[in-house]
Amino acid sequence: MLSEVLLEEFEVLESIYPTELSKSSERDIQIDVEADEVEEGLASLKLTLDVHYTDHYPDALPELSLVPLEGDVEQGELDDLLEGLIKVGEENLGMAMTFTLVSHLREQLTSLVQSRDARQKFEENEKERLVLEEEERRTRGTPVSVESFKAWKAKFDKEQADRKSKEEEERLKGFTAKEREEYKRMNTRLSGRQLFERNRNLDEETLLEEGTVSVDISQYERTREEEEEEEEHITFSDSD
Repeated sequence: MLSEVLLEEFEVLESIYPTELSKSSERDIQIDVEADEVEEGLASLKLTLDVHYTDHYPDALPELSLVPLEGDVEQGELDDLLEGLIKVGEENLGMAMTFTLVSHLREQLTSLVQSRDARQKFEENEKERLVLEEEERRTRGTPVSVESFKAWKAKFDKEQADRKSKEEEERLKGFTAKEREEYKRMNTRLSGRQLFERNRNLDEETLLEEGTVSVDISQYERTREEEEEEEEHITFSDSD
């Protein structure tokens, strides 16, 4: 036999939730609960709260369970919602608590919808921020330091050397063995400019190594008088 407290509670609940409440037995009811105050464009959430009243109600908690109706609710979220309902029920032992449980569940569903929306907006803003930062980094370029320039230069020189080596290998493929040998020999010779650059860097001490003959160019200078004197001694033959 149902207690007077429970009978009175059913009357109140039926008047408050005329379309949301349904009874499956004397001690079992189902109330559809939906998030309220949901902004336009947001996906709402709707659950069914199953309540089974025991003989000791309201001094003992009713048995509660949640069934998703609308919206995607993860199991972890359902567990958190149910845990919150049990806590509220324990705080209201000894009195009719179903209306309080439904009101709490509606508030929690509304908070869940709002937190999902806030999380989605944050993720979208974060994604946009990363895209903007990447674009700014790409257009601004990477600041060059001495170390980064040296690393780039070493890499560039190696790439150039590798490219030149591959080009030479391709060029030599069409040569005979003798032609390859001659080609390599010619490429090992120093050009006149290379010799000049190398000799220019030699210091005086290197040039005056042991055994080096010093030449006094003044010994080879000739005066105008000496040249005229030689011309006077030139004779021509009339044999022609």
